Amino acid sequence: MASDNNITLVGNITDDPELRFTPSGAAVANFTVAVNRRINKDGQWEDKLDGFFRCNCWRDMAENVAESLSKGARVVVVGRLQQRQWEDQDGNKRSSFEIQVDEVGPSLRWATATVQKSSRSGGGAGGAGGGNAGGGDWGGQAPAAAAPPPDEGGF
Repeated sequence: MASDNNITLVGNITDDPELRFTPSGAAVANFTVAVNRRINKDGQWEDKLDGFFRCNCWRDMAENVAESLSKGARVVVVGRLQQRQWEDQDGNKRSSFEIQVDEVGPSLRWATATVQKSSRSGGGAGGAGGGNAGGGDWGGQAPAAAAPPPDEGGF
């Protein structure tokens, strides 16, 4: 399925990824990526903050992210920009933009990594057995993300 809403971020994780589980048992990991760019101003290089981007990933990827990445890690994130809306406890309408992560990994520009195949089975991308976690009670809080993306199988 092609999508014109693709985004690629390269930046640093601002805190350790937070791993949670929906009431139906689907794993979700949330993390924030700070994106900077260097600009040459009068012969001097200067870092300019482009922004902080909240990222969500689901199922096996969520567990892999929580185990593999930590605060300060430079990562490459590929995903889709998504707006989420909810009502807060005071009845005010709120919204935020988040990245639904399709792929994530360490940037190897200034680091090395050892890759190890995960031994988990089940709800991988497009695989059978990955349950969708729709709805659910979040205890009055806004959910970590609106809802998990549908399995994009069909292969």
